[in-house]
Amino acid sequence: MGRILKYGFLFFVIAFIGIQFIEVDKTNPEVTADIQAPPEVKRILRSSCYDCHSNETRWPFYSSIAPISWFIADDVNEGREKLNFSNWEKLYSEKQDELKRKIWKEINEDEMPMSTYIYMHPDAKLGLPQKDIIKKWATGNDFFNLDFQKRLK
Repeated sequence: MGRILKYGFLFFVIAFIGIQFIEVDKTNPEVTADIQAPPEVKRILRSSCYDCHSNETRWPFYSSIAPISWFIADDVNEGREKLNFSNWEKLYSEKQDELKRKIWKEINEDEMPMSTYIYMHPDAKLGLPQKDIIKKWATGNDFFNLDFQKRLK
């Protein structure tokens, strides 16, 4: 029995070392049309969303350790595919409005940021004040446009 454990452990160590040579793409493409949002909204998006939903991903040290690196790269690729703030301004306003509604739905239902991301980045967790700011932005509430409205008078 001891011999089986010894060889099993040795196999595990060799396999773990071997998978470290399987690299994942951890690039950040050029930011071409970053979202133009009020500073309060932008600050929240940067701290809670940009790592997976922009071309400005911060790749932590553990994103270079397989198999964790595979999951992180997959999450980032999938996140960028569904929503990429680095290309936001290239979208039609109707698509932006649709995505804003989806953003609010995901945040309101505590689907985003993902719990696994919050576990490693506790500062990304959204409290009620941050959620309220995102809700007002996403639902088109004009509290951000007060300065613009003053100029019209």
